[in-house]
Amino acid sequence: MKFPIIDYRSPTAGQAFSQSLHETGFGVLSHHPLDQDLVSGIYAEWLAFFQSDAKHAYPQDPVQLDGYFSPAVSETAKNHSQRDLKEFFHIYPWGRYPSEVSNAARQYYEAGKALAVELLQWVEENSPPAVKAGYAMPLPAMLEGSEHTLLRVLHYPPLLGEEAPGALRAAAHGDINLLTILPAATEPGLQVLGQDQQWHDVPCDFGLLIVNIGDMLAEASQQYYPSTVHRVLNPTGLNRLKPRISMPLFLHPRREVRLSDRYTVGSYFEERMRELRGPKA
Repeated sequence: MKFPIIDYRSPTAGQAFSQSLHETGFGVLSHHPLDQDLVSGIYAEWLAFFQSDAKHAYPQDPVQLDGYFSPAVSETAKNHSQRDLKEFFHIYPWGRYPSEVSNAARQYYEAGKALAVELLQWVEENSPPAVKAGYAMPLPAMLEGSEHTLLRVLHYPPLLGEEAPGALRAAAHGDINLLTILPAATEPGLQVLGQDQQWHDVPCDFGLLIVNIGDMLAEASQQYYPSTVHRVLNPTGLNRLKPRISMPLFLHPRREVRLSDRYTVGSYFEERMRELRGPKA
């Protein structure tokens, strides 16, 4: 499966982006407006943060879901028994934020949200009439007033041979939200499951922006935009000793927004969160 790399500046970018989402579940953008120096700086300072003890001063809030999530409370992908080999920090505008890092991640959050509105408008404009008719409201409007869009800074630690058998950096899963916006990570490993049921590498050249569909957009579009299963592989050889940093921005609508006759955003989110909490100890 080939992922077309779409020049954000092209007059046909919206159509090509939406077509790629429909056909592969992913869109890959070049020459996008998110500042790469800003991303590089965030990756560097948050790697240092995760390698320090400072992270333990911000333990995750089990209700608000902000703060630091250690490997011991990391996600368990649906239909998997082992937790992913990662730790991460959840950033919301109203949530806790480490004093040990700069304000750069917050700046990126705002820039990413602004771009998200444009990308959702592209998806809206290029949806077939029958699909568009099923949206409860225009897709960008679903984000208006939402306090749930999430920036997750992820650290995949080096693999030292002590990992549980079968555990992956990120086991195969689909995202919950409308769209996920992801700058290329510091290391490769992201793969998508194609319609041929084979795993395919997602381009990871620094400077590219990877966008994938979440389950909520699949539900709202009657599966026209498919939420494609993806994973992050464990590296091999000496690459096992390299950490990996990535920074997905998950676009979440307001909880009361209707996705379909079966779900609101809130009911869909709660169902998926029960799955992600995994088996009780």
